[in-house]
Amino acid sequence: MSDSIGDCTNPRTALREAELEALVRGICFKTGPPRRIGVELEWLVHELRGPQLPVTPERLTAAYAALRTVPLKSALTVEPGGQLELSSQPADSLTECIDTVSADLAAVRTALAEQGLGLVGFGHDPWHPPRRYLREPRYDAMETCLDRTGPAGRAMMCTSASVQVCVDAGHEEPGPLGLGRRWWLAHQLGAVLVAAFANSPLAGSEPTGWLSTRQLLWTEIGKGRAGGPDLDADPRAAWARHVLDAPVMCIRRDGGPWDVPEGLTFRQWARSGVPRQPTREDLDYHVSTLFPPVRPRGHLELRMIDAQPGEDGWIVPLAVTAALFDDPETAETAYRAVKPLAERTLSLPAPHNPLWIDAARHGLTDPELREAAVVCFTAALEGLPRLGAGAEVIGAVETYLHRYVIRGRCPADDLLDRTHGSLGKEIRT
Repeated sequence: MSDSIGDCTNPRTALREAELEALVRGICFKTGPPRRIGVELEWLVHELRGPQLPVTPERLTAAYAALRTVPLKSALTVEPGGQLELSSQPADSLTECIDTVSADLAAVRTALAEQGLGLVGFGHDPWHPPRRYLREPRYDAMETCLDRTGPAGRAMMCTSASVQVCVDAGHEEPGPLGLGRRWWLAHQLGAVLVAAFANSPLAGSEPTGWLSTRQLLWTEIGKGRAGGPDLDADPRAAWARHVLDAPVMCIRRDGGPWDVPEGLTFRQWARSGVPRQPTREDLDYHVSTLFPPVRPRGHLELRMIDAQPGEDGWIVPLAVTAALFDDPETAETAYRAVKPLAERTLSLPAPHNPLWIDAARHGLTDPELREAAVVCFTAALEGLPRLGAGAEVIGAVETYLHRYVIRGRCPADDLLDRTHGSLGKEIRT
């Protein structure tokens, strides 16, 4: 959500449709041996004296001003609703990524604690309605655009948080670490990750009926803005077509509010040249306004995992995903495990297909998703030592496997158990 290409729209070179399509094909998949890993962590910010208490904009402003003085290796940005995002630099190993981000998080938590604030990991705010903190042309335009499809857009902007894992696109050649296989695997395995790490069952303190309400929001936003491309075509061709046929969120200008056209695709804009011919910068910005569950940005962004509970709960999805994609033996096992699930997609793009919807609604209570998750997590445990993971990381994944995956549970179930317990206590009293 905090992706930014900058607001300046001055010196530009206008491009035609064919040039734009060639650019998408060229920049969105950078192939080569998978060797780097990254993570982007979104957090809700809460009062240490009571996480259900709303944090005023004034307190957020003061806290973020203090955070800007803290030296970090990761990039620190703020989401439209005041959520905090910490984005790692590309790391050469899983261990390097975890160590760097853990140190940055510790520094951030210390600075926030001095302001009486803390970080909490939920995929969707269990208590508070959407409230926009940032007032910028990008988010004004985004709100106007997303409001056309209902309230899900505002909730996504202001009350959601995630763990986004970034992996290299892979080899040009076929095989377990090849681009085509990794692209396909990300979209099928993504449903397993949604189910295994679902952690957003509440809105307004009430169960929504979905274990990942955050994923429900992305589904409701619509296929053009938050859907994936067709998987039956070459990844580059499919993604380029998807980008150009996606609706334009806004047309930036240097002064005044940005234009928010309705029903205008980027391809139509390029062909018409109205109100001006789009540029390379417009294309880059347009890509940043598309939110599919797997987004190619040279590397692959896996955007489907809910924010996780605890100070270091984010390490498990990062470690599991790294093993499933970057260890060849583990990647092959994952491919075989999720291949039968593909039939349930009915060849529809994620997340708007039955497999992904079942994953978000039911989590690992779905027998087939649970079976695939057990195989994938077990394989990840075997692959993590080959990636150089330490005993603490391997132990965290093993604990998660036995606490949740084997039992067909996810963090959302814990939250629902606590909610039902609180409701029962209120009824008894």
